[in-house]
Amino acid sequence: MLALTGIFGVAAYSVSNLLRALGIRIVLGARRRQVLRAALGRVFRLLAAGLMVGLLLGIAATKLLSVIVYQATPRDPLVLAGVVLAMLLLGLLATWIPAQRALSIDPLILLRED
Repeated sequence: MLALTGIFGVAAYSVSNLLRALGIRIVLGARRRQVLRAALGRVFRLLAAGLMVGLLLGIAATKLLSVIVYQATPRDPLVLAGVVLAMLLLGLLATWIPAQRALSIDPLILLRED
């Protein structure tokens, strides 16, 4: 839950930094899908980097994790894949919400804000 809250905060901040650029793209005639891809692309790269670092640190801490987690092998591929997939999906959902909110705002309002 803590990770999801952090991901949502980073996603909302990242999209809020792109509001002006998204407004310009909309005014110039970009399709909704293109604007959404621009908003999600940057956060997706951040998510991928965070997942890789977290996965590497998790594997490095397998000795400690094997003591904490009962009846789980330290490098259980099913658990590792499940965690990566869950965090990726939750991160994309947390990104989708601010991006949709940004797309629903009038582009002229986005361009006036500074």
